[in-house]
Parts: sequence; structure tokens; C-alpha cells
Amino acid sequence: MAEKKGFPMPLEVEYPKELEGWEEMYPPMYMFSKDRKEWEEKHFWFHDKIHAPEAMYPLDLIFHEAWQIALAQYTTRVFCIPPAQGIAQRMVGCYMYITPIAPPPPEIIGEKAGHFQKRVFYIFDHYDELWGTWLKKFKALGEEMNNIKVPGEFPKFEPDDTVFPEPRGYYTSYEVIDAWDRLVNLMIKGWQYHFQYLNLAYLAYLLFADICRKLFPGLSESTIGKLVAGAYVQMFRPEEELCRLARLAAAVPAVSKVLKSDIPAEKKMESLRMTAEGNDWLVEYEKSKDPWFFVSCGSGWFHYEGSWTTKLEIPFGYLKGDIERVEKGEKIERDVPSIDKARAELAEEYRKLIKTDEDRKSFDDTYRAVRTIYKYAEDHLFWVEHWFHTIWFDKVREFGRLLVKSGMLKGVDDIYLFNRFEVPLIMEDMATTWALGEGVPSMFQYWQAKAEKRKKILDAAKKWNPIPALGTPPEEVAEPFTVMLWGITTEKVQDWLKGMAVVPGEVTELKGFASSAGVVEGKVRVVKRLEEITKIEQGEILVCPTTNPAWAPIFTKIKASITDIGGLTSHAAIVCREYGVPSVTGTGIATNVLKTGDTVKVDGNTGIVKILKRA
Repeated sequence: MAEKKGFPMPLEVEYPKELEGWEEMYPPMYMFSKDRKEWEEKHFWFHDKIHAPEAMYPLDLIFHEAWQIALAQYTTRVFCIPPAQGIAQRMVGCYMYITPIAPPPPEIIGEKAGHFQKRVFYIFDHYDELWGTWLKKFKALGEEMNNIKVPGEFPKFEPDDTVFPEPRGYYTSYEVIDAWDRLVNLMIKGWQYHFQYLNLAYLAYLLFADICRKLFPGLSESTIGKLVAGAYVQMFRPEEELCRLARLAAAVPAVSKVLKSDIPAEKKMESLRMTAEGNDWLVEYEKSKDPWFFVSCGSGWFHYEGSWTTKLEIPFGYLKGDIERVEKGEKIERDVPSIDKARAELAEEYRKLIKTDEDRKSFDDTYRAVRTIYKYAEDHLFWVEHWFHTIWFDKVREFGRLLVKSGMLKGVDDIYLFNRFEVPLIMEDMATTWALGEGVPSMFQYWQAKAEKRKKILDAAKKWNPIPALGTPPEEVAEPFTVMLWGITTEKVQDWLKGMAVVPGEVTELKGFASSAGVVEGKVRVVKRLEEITKIEQGEILVCPTTNPAWAPIFTKIKASITDIGGLTSHAAIVCREYGVPSVTGTGIATNVLKTGDTVKVDGNTGIVKILKRA
């Protein structure tokens, strides 16, 4: 066994007794096992707080199952990035841990290199036309999912039109099983599309950053980020539609008055329907709603987050604030032209410093590639993790309602307590019981008891504080995607080893990634729950575990952002650069140390946050 240096080995983790039985909630390949012990103990595993910060509901794991395959295959088998391999996942007491896999043998790296050169640079050269093709096929995939018909109930008898003039040959029992299988397969396929260009977008950033570091020694990471910023990306379209609707409302006092009131969103819509001006505004609202309000209130990864279509208080809360700011004469839109102009001028200044034609070509080539493809990271995000996931959650709940109506489960969302391999068993039990005839019992008591047990386990898991990592940490964390996206560095691991024995009141300074340039001072607003995001006031500094792109409407209000987790290419970093907002990501402890009302100085150039005054 490898020598222990502070973290337990995977099979040595001790769990609270309240978590007993947690393992059965997830697929067996997600368990650390004696069969794979030697391989698993050679790797360093850390809690994926970017994508899975909370206890995992079994069915929500499907997105992670999908990205594990998709991310890895594009790196190892499709675009063949020479030294890179996949990222493996395991569950630990309802939390997900991941590890980057070590590079393959030299002969495989050499074999991959030939495929890499031919395939990757073709994508860089043709990306604009390829994006149009990608978007067309992805929208078609979403429409296919949306068109899946989920029977509302099992009929007492199949209707005559399924028998005459010829028996159809398949019936509700098949339709339910087939609809579920198609829904799951489309989600898996959607995530294969998700990673079609994503690794290459990050790779382009890596190549450009590497060239910049070589050509301009000492160049800060925040400056490299600034050189990439300023893009019209579709993840920000929901926020742009809100701005449009806010300006339309502000121009009509009767509409503005209703939308600024404190009554519930549904009541606001009822009031607007009572006037011609209100109905005119609602017509514009409906134009924006599909697809742009198919955006999660959070990350898009969890069924309980909801979207702007299901939690109307979120977008209407944003609208209220935007209308008030418009009426004060404030600008509410993202100033892309200014950010883009500053980026172009900065790039030209550095380009003039390059001394040789060869170096200038290296800079130009990598700069063009990153400016072309890097926007995919946010462009595709809206369509996959928000629009597509919103459709998925709606469809899954249709199945949930069918299970409740058939007496299999007690609550619609209880379906999320079963993983994607278990749900077909419940569906088959339901279909078989119906097919067998009257008076035949199903195993509903078994499924309901399992659901209740799992609710208790997940409640206990939410109160448990899982350790940050497992296994022996490497001497140096060098895997670039791990550093760039997750913000896991050698220094961060050393902090974990110290046990994070931090006394919040004694901390005077936080360190993280210099993710978006700029220096500001201001009062902190700590946001740990989705519902708190609309409470942010003009000029505050956002402090949160990690930002979500769906929070774009607040980025024209805040002075800066500070996050616990995330690296230079995390969504928090990208969004802040696109809004010209200073940002320090990956501090590890910001939400524990800072309190709403504290005054801090955020230096997005150095990655340092100084606490100036406690609230």
C-alpha cells in the first residue's frame, strides 16, 4: 500500500452510521472495490465541487455518467490529444470524486500525435461553419426529446382505434418502456454532442496561454484571460432578453408598476393580462421564453434547482431590479464593445513586443484559434446544460406523475431517488401489473420503502462533511485541465492536508486564481443558496461556492466576485471576464470566512482578497 500522507485510501473511508446502505443507490462501477484496489490507490481522487458539490440524487448522476464517457473518448479516441487521458469518477458516501488518469505509454502518445495533428487543426480552421452544423443537429435532438409521448395513465382497456381496422400490435406497456429508453438514450447522445468541441476549446486556451508565457515572461494569468475576453455567446442571451423586456416595460408606466410590485410572479402576469399594454408586453415575454428562459436557476445539473420556466420568481426578480435601474438611467446591458475594444488594443500592444516572424506567427495562430473556438465553452452551455436539461427534467416528471398515478411511488420527484438502471425495473413492474389484469399486486411497497430509505440517507449525507480528497497526493499537481477548470493546485492540496483548520475571525487575506483583471473595494454579499441570488444589491461583491452562467443578470450589478472553487477556465472565470468584473476564483474558504457586510479589497490581477473591515 502506498504511504499515507494525510488522506485515507479509498477503501479506508469511515461513514456515519446514518449513511448505511448508500452504496446501493449508485451503479456498481461507481464503487471503489478490492478488484481495482491497486489501480485506484495509484491515483489521487478529489471531490468534484465544480459539478457535484452536493449529495447526489441517483437519477441526477446520469449527466456525470454521460460526461465521464464523452470527455474521455474525445481526448483518448477521437481527437487523440497525445498525453491526455480521461477523468474517472467514483461515489463516496453520496458525493462524487474524480481523478485525472495518468498519460498513456510513449508509443501510444506517438501514435495519437498523428491523429491529433490531422483532426484538431482541421476543427480550428473550420470551426465557424462546424458550429452552425452542431447547433442545427443539437436543436433537432432537443425537439426529438420534447416530442417523446409519455402516457398519462394506463387505460382500463385500450381504445378501439388501436384495434381497428388492424390491431396496432404494441400498446401502453411498450410505449412506457420505449419512451423511457429513448429519453435516456437521447440524454446520453446529447452529452456526446456536448463534448464535441469542448476539450478543444480548453486546449486552444492552453496552447495560447503557453505561447504567451514563453513570449512574455511574467505575464499574469488575468492578462491572458483578458486577451481572450469579449465574445457574443449564447449563454448570455437569456440575460440580454431580460434587458430587452425590462426596457420595454420601463417605457410603459402601467406595465412597469406591475412588474416592480411585490406581488407573486403569477399575480403579476394575471394583472398584465387585464390591460392591452400588459398583453402587448406578455407577447414579447412569450417570444423570449422559448428557448431563452429554458435556463436553470443554478447549474442545470440538479432536478431541484428549477428553471426560469418553473420558478418564475427568479426571472421576475431580475426584471424588477433591471426596470428600476433603467428608470434611474443606468446601463443594464453587458458592454461587449468596450470589452472587445480593450482586448483588441491589449493584444496589439503585446504583439508589437514580439521580435521574430516565427514567434509572431505562433502568437497569431494560437490567438486566432482561441478567439474562434473558445466561445464554444459558453455557446454550447446554454443549449446542453440549460435548454436540453430543462426539457429532460420536464419529461422525467411526466414519468414521475405516471408512477404516482399508478401507485408505484408517493411523490413525483421520488423518481430521482432511483438511478437510470433502476427506473426501467419500476416501469416494467408497473407495466406488467397492468397487463396481467385486475387484482394483481405490484411491488409498490418495495419501491416506496426504498425511496423513503434513500431520502433519509441523502438527508444524512447533506449534513456530512466529506473529506476533500482520497489517496496519496502527487508531488505536484500538473495535469492542466485539473488546474484550469477545477482549480486544484499543489498549494490547494497542501491546504487540504493541513485540515483546513481555519478560524474565520483570524483570517485577513484569501488567495486564489487571478481569473479576471481589476482591483476594487466593496461590501460582500455571501450567496450559498439559489434563492439568495436576487437579493444582491448594486455595487456589492458576490461571494459564493461557484458562480453559474445563469446568474448573468447580476453581473452588471456587482463590483467583483470571489468563489470557493474553480480555476482559470471555470464558468465563474469566463463569465466575469465577459462582464469586465474583477474575480478571484478557487479561494477554497471564502464562504466560510467572509460574511455579508464585510468590506474587502479584491485584486483580480494577483488573486488576492484582503479583508479590510468586518461587518
